[in-house]
Amino acid sequence: MKIGIIGSGHIGGTLTRRLRTLGHDVTVANSRGPQSLTDLAAETGARAGTLEEAVQDAELVVIAIPLKAVPDLPAALFDGKLVVDADNYYPERDGDIAELLDRSLSSSRWTADHLKGARVVKVFNNIQAAYLMDGGKPAGAPDRIGLPVAGDDAEAKRVVMELVDELGFDPVDAGTLDESWRQQPGTPVYGTDRDADGVRQGLAAARP
Repeated sequence: MKIGIIGSGHIGGTLTRRLRTLGHDVTVANSRGPQSLTDLAAETGARAGTLEEAVQDAELVVIAIPLKAVPDLPAALFDGKLVVDADNYYPERDGDIAELLDRSLSSSRWTADHLKGARVVKVFNNIQAAYLMDGGKPAGAPDRIGLPVAGDDAEAKRVVMELVDELGFDPVDAGTLDESWRQQPGTPVYGTDRDADGVRQGLAAARP
């Protein structure tokens, strides 16, 4: 697939490396500009681009940036796009966002509200970058890590779940974007590297 990645930190950089290894056509962008990504591009064969270059022709776009930066994204650019939301809300970094502090919204619903028209799917937010880099295993392997995948668009979710499987993890349907709070920080599946059954149990055990 033609994939755009917004953010070159732990998760964005790791996905750039992994997806290029799998042969996907990747353009990566960040807030500091393409010139700051020359080393990552040289290492992986990904293209370093602007935000617009990463998004405009992409079949799938990964957002892996501080959540507080989401409102600064040009929403119209993402209209109709399949957007993978790998973000988490951390109040100490992102500041006080009332709807997220009182948990009246999941962070992915908040993101989707800012990117009207995007087909948002939540995944990759509950796994550490090191495990995302090295923890993938073939389908059917014992102790294969499960990753929860939440979204409202069934076709978008299917595409993302196939990508998760290709990366070496068991995709677990985690329901809608409004239910994606079950995989946010502080829940049983956050950072615990459970297998698929364990993820299903953890999602069910999560409490607001």
